This record gives sequence, structure tokens and C-alpha cells, in this order.
Amino acid sequence: MAADRNDSLAPATPGRVRLDKWLWAARLFKTRALAKTAIEGGKVQIDGNKAKPGKEIAMGTVMTVRQGWDEKTLTVTGLSEQRRGAAEAQQLYSESEDSIKQRMALAEQRKMQAAGQYAHDKPNKKDRRLRQAMKGRSG
Repeated sequence: MAADRNDSLAPATPGRVRLDKWLWAARLFKTRALAKTAIEGGKVQIDGNKAKPGKEIAMGTVMTVRQGWDEKTLTVTGLSEQRRGAAEAQQLYSESEDSIKQRMALAEQRKMQAAGQYAHDKPNKKDRRLRQAMKGRSG
């Protein structure tokens, strides 16, 4: 009888995993606490609805994860409660083609905006004097 009890408690391949654990195991967040904070902050949505850290997800779940400027649409392709290497972690999800294209387009747009800010070189003497005059300084 004791053997039966131990077999039922033995960890097997999970059919469902907590969302915060899965995000951590998939290496989308460095710690479970960061994953929990992101979920509670509305940065993780499942099927367009705000999720909770304890929500159990299964294979085929579609979620949107916002990290910094990027937003990814992911489909769960594997379940794990343990954090493993990056190569194994990438096997746990697949990102949609539309999501990849949109992220790349937005990254390119941000890069172009940043390049526009520094299009001009160092201001010359006349420009510096005009700026100082506008600021009300005399030089």
C-alpha cells in the first residue's frame, strides 16, 4: 500500500502547470517573482483576458507576453515546472509569424527614430550661442 501512495505522489509529466512557473521555466522571466509581477501588472494575457499567476495552463494555450517594448504572441507547445537550459526552454513555446514580423518592424522603427535624434553633429559656435541666448544665459 505504501508503494501505491508513493507512486501517486511521484512527479510525472504535468498535464497542467501554473502560469508563473511556466513563464519562469520557459526563461521568459528571470525569477518567478518577476513573472508574478508581470502577470499581476497585466503584461501577460491568455486568450485576450488578464491572467492570474496561479492559473493553470495546458498544451495549446495562446498567450500574449509584453516585455519592455516587445509584445510576443506565444503558443504553449510543452509543459515544465523546472527551469532548464535555453535550448530546452525554447521548445516549450512557439511564437506566431505575425508576432515576429510585428516585433521586427517595431524594432526597426525604434532604431530609425533613435538615428534621427543624432542626425546632426556637434553644434558649432553660432548654434551654441543661440542655445545659450534662448536659455537666458549670457556668455
